[in-house]
Amino acid sequence: MKKKLWILVLILAIIIGGIYFLVKLNPPLEIGTITSTEDNESVVVGIGNKGFQEVKILDVSVNNNDIPSKTKIQVSNALKGFIITDNYNNEEARKYGFANIEDVAIKVGTAPSSNFEKLDNRTASKNDGIYGISVTHNKEINKVHIKYSYLGISFKKTVILN
Repeated sequence: MKKKLWILVLILAIIIGGIYFLVKLNPPLEIGTITSTEDNESVVVGIGNKGFQEVKILDVSVNNNDIPSKTKIQVSNALKGFIITDNYNNEEARKYGFANIEDVAIKVGTAPSSNFEKLDNRTASKNDGIYGISVTHNKEINKVHIKYSYLGISFKKTVILN
């Protein structure tokens, strides 16, 4: 009886470990559009989810893990796109659905590659959600570090700006 229980526990541990490593090797967050102001002090990084459960952004930092002056997430659609701004409260910016990062979960099926394909095929619609992390800093931004959670597992993605 004890031997069967140990075998069952071992099989369960192998399955859970396999799923964990499969998810770690295939992170769900996909980077799309990367754009910035001329001085690189305001940046938008387009992101999307190619996984099968929502992604939650935990933290955004810049350069050497500096805390940016302002950080928001744009919740827009494939037809509208993103806006680059350091004033998230003006009338024009409000049209792009700026929200606090902790208030938004990145929905499934929002991978930028699939949205780009829909745009190319002219099948994109207002229902195709897109997300953009908007970051403003008082110095030039060279890197954007995105920490996020998926299936209870933490990930970190670094986007390097040219």
